[in-house]
Amino acid sequence: VLQTDLNLVAGSCKTDEVTRFLSITLNIANAHTVEFYTHDVWKRFVAVSPEDVLLAVAPTKQESEGTTFGFCNDTKRLVDTQELVQAAEEHSLPGLGLCMSRENLLQDLRDMRSESVAAFEPDEFMTSKKSHEVQSMSEVVACLAQHCGVNQVIDVGSGKGYLSSFLSLQYALRVYGIDSSSTNTHGAQERNRKLKKFSKAYQKHTKAARTQAEATHSPQEELIEKKTGLNGDEDVFSGNGPRIRSQEEERVLTSSSDINPTVEGRSEQIPETDELFLSALSVDVIQPASPRVPPSQLSAEERERRKRENLERKAQSRADSTGAVFSPLTSYVTAETELRDLINELEDAVMVGLHTCGDLAPSTLRMFVAKPELAAVCSVGCCYHLLSEEFDHEMPGCQHSVCGFPLSQYLRDQSCFCGRNARMSACLALERVALGQGIQMESLFYRAVLHVILRDHYSSYKSEKRVGNVYSKAKSFVDYVRRALRRLELDESKLSDSDIQDYHNTYRVRMDEMHAFNMLKVTLAPCIEGLILLDRLCYLKEQEDVSFSALVQLFDPLLSPRCYAVIGLKNDGKRTTS
Repeated sequence: VLQTDLNLVAGSCKTDEVTRFLSITLNIANAHTVEFYTHDVWKRFVAVSPEDVLLAVAPTKQESEGTTFGFCNDTKRLVDTQELVQAAEEHSLPGLGLCMSRENLLQDLRDMRSESVAAFEPDEFMTSKKSHEVQSMSEVVACLAQHCGVNQVIDVGSGKGYLSSFLSLQYALRVYGIDSSSTNTHGAQERNRKLKKFSKAYQKHTKAARTQAEATHSPQEELIEKKTGLNGDEDVFSGNGPRIRSQEEERVLTSSSDINPTVEGRSEQIPETDELFLSALSVDVIQPASPRVPPSQLSAEERERRKRENLERKAQSRADSTGAVFSPLTSYVTAETELRDLINELEDAVMVGLHTCGDLAPSTLRMFVAKPELAAVCSVGCCYHLLSEEFDHEMPGCQHSVCGFPLSQYLRDQSCFCGRNARMSACLALERVALGQGIQMESLFYRAVLHVILRDHYSSYKSEKRVGNVYSKAKSFVDYVRRALRRLELDESKLSDSDIQDYHNTYRVRMDEMHAFNMLKVTLAPCIEGLILLDRLCYLKEQEDVSFSALVQLFDPLLSPRCYAVIGLKNDGKRTTS
């Protein structure tokens, strides 16, 4: 058993701490910003000045008398912001000390087997958000697959196939990407076609380029070059380990135009830039690879290691030469879905999901538990506001179906719920907001004041019609209101420009209240997200055939705010192999 595994009792105790904290503070997270002025939200929940909230950065050492987590025990209003900030930090996942690091997980998985999946060099590829996610998660998935002795991966909610393509090409895994959108599936198939085309053209081009370059090598270097397998005859990215690129290869990968015609003569035409593998994976920035080390400078051990890795890559490449890069499938899946109806060649597999939206993340965990052929799971969820809740009576959405929250029997027994606005708050990125990113205060202010105007002058201010993204097109507050009224199909002639501007001026002096209140929401965001993820962890802890489960931080939260993965492994004896 992995040493950092947390038992069910300990997980339940930590979950109790978070639920107690949120039972006091959740009213703030559930207050809707649109109704900030119409419901006088600040006076209802806060008894300190906006300045006190915005300046509250230093935690106190103990609770003030007569308060719980900064809220007055009698009035239930916030009276001590510093106490709240400190309590929020203590009840977030990092504060609770529940998360396992990605590095520790990889080390533990590798220690349990004699071999390991070769890590991919960080500076060889991408620096965009997507590439960071794909690179970080794929290595973990590859290690899980090797630990379980499986070669198949099922990517649920695979979208455009970023993760699936990388897992297949970099780690030689057989990947089935399942997405409910036929548009995404068709896009993944087209990307698959381009990857194949690029791979073949890349091989021929680099072989031709190296033939020209080898003329300048000494006989000894040429012999070593052949022995180490760096002759460009294997599929690019099809192997299990990192590889050193020549300068010519680098030009192929980073070129912004077609290949030089003088070199093209000995190769079929290279695809345009948008057909390259890196472009197909939506690369924003490509960092130059480390310079190639001349074979004559390699140690005997390094030459032998490269020779062994290249032989393994070639063997794997030959074995998979007739298969697709990965197989994208269109289907809506639930825990009841029979995977064998979708995948004829189904074997024991790892199930993964990268930023699976709403209920799809808990459905992924339910599938993992229900399907004996699934050996491991690695699930990173997102879009918490789209989760269905069993005990949210204001928005009943799953009375006759399975809900996304709570997932664990432990929290279901407590009838635990968050509320949609709180789950929306959980999507806020504390790390980004701390750096001045993430909240467009003026747009929120405009929308809240518009709500006051709708209340005062239009009986249909609770209309089902949505204002939409009017703010980005508006030149002023008056223009914003007029655009919004037209969008809502309301009579804008009721109000003059000066009437509209008067509303802006009246509430402008209270904009700090809204700013401070939203900062309180941001402060609570990690705790709400933590409760949702702890619920999923407890669900896996409750399953007898799950031998290991953990919350693991996979990503840098500044690059990818939804950075936590729920990971589970089954007992070997509980799996069946067809």
